Amino acid sequence: MTVLVTGARGRVASTLLELLAAAGIEARAGSRNPADLSPPAGTGTVHCDLTDPATFDTALKGVDSVFLYAEAAHAGTFADRARAAGVEHVVLLSSSAVLAPDAGENAVAARHLAAERALATAAASGAFEATHLQPGAFATNALAWAGPLKAGRGPDLPHPHAHSDPIHERDLAEAALAVLTEPGLRGSSHRLTGPASLDFTEQLAILAEVTGRPAPHTAVTPEEWKRSVAAFVPEPLADGLLAHWAAHDGRPAPLTDTVETLTGHPPRTFATWATDHAEAFRP
Repeated sequence: MTVLVTGARGRVASTLLELLAAAGIEARAGSRNPADLSPPAGTGTVHCDLTDPATFDTALKGVDSVFLYAEAAHAGTFADRARAAGVEHVVLLSSSAVLAPDAGENAVAARHLAAERALATAAASGAFEATHLQPGAFATNALAWAGPLKAGRGPDLPHPHAHSDPIHERDLAEAALAVLTEPGLRGSSHRLTGPASLDFTEQLAILAEVTGRPAPHTAVTPEEWKRSVAAFVPEPLADGLLAHWAAHDGRPAPLTDTVETLTGHPPRTFATWATDHAEAFRP
């Protein structure tokens, strides 16, 4: 089996490449900038830009399975080219946001939903099997707080008590490995969560305990937060994030046991993630 891993600079994809190499499975690391990659020994690299369909055919040549990031712009074209290349299985890193009633109107969820639908259409035609991994919040989202915490002021939070279910990137990669290598897990949607529902203040408290440094925050209005991120967060995405946080303000996130079902162990805690990444939060 040969697996194309797209977005290979990402934390989930790079961890998956390590797991595939350890399992003796041939993998190909795909990126829009393959020269910048440092994959495991014996892992090839290929130019695969999910926003540029001209790169798809070369990247997919000789590939049996794909680990795909949810880039909606050309998801249908990617599915068509994967079918033409003889790909048998595509594992999409989607999001549990697609399960929300307003998924089609929320910019955060809509791109994942569009990618899921493009793959589902191709799978329904018998082109290949499609498996959707639907995690909630990535624990790595907390890295956005690293700069403010190093500066001693902490992040600006419009909804400090918004809950999420942060999941360690290694648990996601291990779940991806499971569905790539176990035929019985193919063709389904798997909702993945971390082991606990935590609001942002609880996550900051864990970071403070693990790093031994204060982890404060500043409560701001949604409008203030939007203005502060306008230079690097498009307005539709900012609105989608604010809507998501507002919907989960004070409301614990539902949890699943899917990580343990797929990997054989409980999901890693946010404290474990914080310990693994503690240096990112220290000056």
